[in-house]
Amino acid sequence: MENTEDEACQQLVKSEKMYREIVESSEETIVIHADHKVLYINQSGANFLRAAREDIIGACVLDIFQEDSKAMIKERIRKNMVENQPGELIEQTIVRLDGTPVHVELNCHPFMFGDTRAIQSVFRDITKRKDTETTLKKALEEINQLSAPLVPIHEGIAVLPLVGSINLKRAKYLLEQVPLKIKEKNIECLISDFSGIYTLDTTTIDYLFKISAILGLLGVRSVVTGVSPEIAQMVVRLGMDLSLIQTFGTVQQALDEPGSNPADSIRR
Repeated sequence: MENTEDEACQQLVKSEKMYREIVESSEETIVIHADHKVLYINQSGANFLRAAREDIIGACVLDIFQEDSKAMIKERIRKNMVENQPGELIEQTIVRLDGTPVHVELNCHPFMFGDTRAIQSVFRDITKRKDTETTLKKALEEINQLSAPLVPIHEGIAVLPLVGSINLKRAKYLLEQVPLKIKEKNIECLISDFSGIYTLDTTTIDYLFKISAILGLLGVRSVVTGVSPEIAQMVVRLGMDLSLIQTFGTVQQALDEPGSNPADSIRR
């Protein structure tokens, strides 16, 4: 019996040693904590948090989280311990011990650390990914602005040339931004030219024609040009009311309507 217990004890020590070796070799930040106090952190974690291990162990694990996140993290820890279930992967901004913020992915799960019920939290640095996402988002906004400019062609009149593939995200951007630009530039009539569009779906068309409806409520005359047969069929299938929208084959045809001023026909 004693031999069996000794073997079990030796096996436990061997398992714990192997666990520590695996954790220490990990490049991720691994923190073990109980009752919000840090019991252990690997060397990669200490380097990542930019502090010595002895300064981290015994500290409150909540201290690295931003003030508006602490209540949520505290509840997450409580739930993990009560339900004994791993916490879902989340993204957070934490503050390292030198005061620098960093974006991380965080997952955690409860387990036994020796004789203590504790939680192992793993932090992965995603700052580069978040910076890239921010850069791409900014670039996309700039592309949207460049690909859908309001081009003044006469006093109070502008053309919105829609070019390329119009997806739902871009259509939503147009729905939000075009009315604002119309108001800024004191435009009385907008010609939306569809002739440069090569990819479109029914949901996107719905958003684009909602722009005309919003302009009508703002007292702005809406003109649509360059509608292809395929787009016309989609509009019919959607049952849209085009009674408030003037249509022409091309922008030039809209401007060449008989009248002393090329804009007269549009303003009528």
